[in-house]
Amino acid sequence: MGTPAPSAGEQTVGVSAGTAAVLNLRRVRQAYAPTTAYLMLGEHCCRDCTFCAQARSSAARAHFLSRIAWPPYPTEQALHAVARGYTRGEILRCCFQVIMSPGYVSHTLSLVQRLHSLSPVPICASIALSGLDDIRALLQCGVERVTLAMDAACERVYRQTKGNGWQQRLGVLRTAARRFPGRIGTHLIAGLGETEREMSMMLQDMFDRQVSVGLFAFTPVPGTEWDKRPPPLLSSYRRIQAAHYLMLSEACCVDDFEFSPQGQIVSYGLNLAEVGGLLGNGRAFQTAGCPGCNRPYYNERPGRVMYNYPRSLSAEETEAAIALATAGLVSS
Repeated sequence: MGTPAPSAGEQTVGVSAGTAAVLNLRRVRQAYAPTTAYLMLGEHCCRDCTFCAQARSSAARAHFLSRIAWPPYPTEQALHAVARGYTRGEILRCCFQVIMSPGYVSHTLSLVQRLHSLSPVPICASIALSGLDDIRALLQCGVERVTLAMDAACERVYRQTKGNGWQQRLGVLRTAARRFPGRIGTHLIAGLGETEREMSMMLQDMFDRQVSVGLFAFTPVPGTEWDKRPPPLLSSYRRIQAAHYLMLSEACCVDDFEFSPQGQIVSYGLNLAEVGGLLGNGRAFQTAGCPGCNRPYYNERPGRVMYNYPRSLSAEETEAAIALATAGLVSS
């Protein structure tokens, strides 16, 4: 079963390849199925982020975001498939990944309302918004959680990768978190040039404001401005994952951490036995973000060590991840 050719003028929505397989829209062999249905609205973003396949100047293949293909399907077919998938227990939520293109806010509102009329599936929307009115409108029309992706952990990196606007966008995120507690999220990408200290500070700020964080590792995508930039070292990413999980567990906070002069984490303010025990369930190294989101292979190719595991880790995988996260740390 392949991707149907939409009729002329028919409205379409991008459906991630893994989602299409789970919803029986196409046959795709996959080791791990997504637990969220991922739909992409729009294409060819008006912004020009250095790492993004949909950036204005990107030469990446059409219908790609990160390293995932999002073939187009007729909108009604896709929404009905999501509704059926939720009824059958094949998915736990639906996430709209919204490209900043003409009419994107009204388009998102329309599709959210339509899906909400078909199914009680929890809906989240990852979307760039500049004010509270649009956020409120999305929440009122059926969105459970609005994700305002910062991507960069600090203003310096934001300016290098996304341009100006850090203070304004961070201000909107913080105000939204205060007005709509527990219903706002963000995305942060490790490996854009920030230090572990800068990422840890941002993670703590988001935790303190009840903002959920979808944590990603930078992934070079062919055709983007940064297609030759390497991903972060796995050891560094494991330290960041551990830091995030320890914050969420309220075992420690960034003020307890110690950092090297280069900004690398050297202590979580706990002894190593405590750290190992807290990380022993492996959850620190699974996909982080909205409940029910596992994003298989967003950051790596099949067959390679995973940055974000889309499933529970084996004992051996957990041991290896903890070893990387704690190598070189000092006990407190």
